Amino acid sequence: MRRLTTTIAAALTTAAIAFSATGCLGDGSSSPSARTRESTSVSSDYDRLVTNQPAHTMKYSPTRDTKNFWIDTWGQSPGKLSYVYLQDSQGRWGYFILKGLPVTYCVSLVPPEKKVRADLGQYDGDAFVQSPSMDGTYSSSSNCTSYYGKDATSGAYVEWSVGANQSYLLYSEPMSLPQFKDATPLGKSTFATVKH
Repeated sequence: MRRLTTTIAAALTTAAIAFSATGCLGDGSSSPSARTRESTSVSSDYDRLVTNQPAHTMKYSPTRDTKNFWIDTWGQSPGKLSYVYLQDSQGRWGYFILKGLPVTYCVSLVPPEKKVRADLGQYDGDAFVQSPSMDGTYSSSSNCTSYYGKDATSGAYVEWSVGANQSYLLYSEPMSLPQFKDATPLGKSTFATVKH
């Protein structure tokens, strides 16, 4: 009797393994899915191209140098003035003189997303959801064409948008370029009232 039980258990185990193996392939086919074949093709192509054409290394990074220049320009002196020149669709120039850099609405003091535990159907897992801004709204990372800043003389809030035939240029000092000679002040600060 014991031998019969052992034989039946072994047969059931073998049948279960065989059934599970065919169930994993889905359609009973032993060939990989189109998605698997394509993924394998992409990976092998990437490996071959990297082997044949490896990325070159640099002795010097102009990008890092320019990033450091930006940090040295804007990150060392609190209250540093910025000069914003705006051109409208008619080609006319105006300017703001701001205390500090202008900021786009895309910038947030807190991360725009947070990780939460979520019900993902059959399983639970982590998901990233939009996080509120400091003002309690969900506006972070949107409206990237609107900028704002603080007028250097009055401290007034100023805001403008770019696009739709309006563009702007930003400088760390006033510019005496010919196109700016008739630029009109758009805020209370003017070249005459602000110490450069």
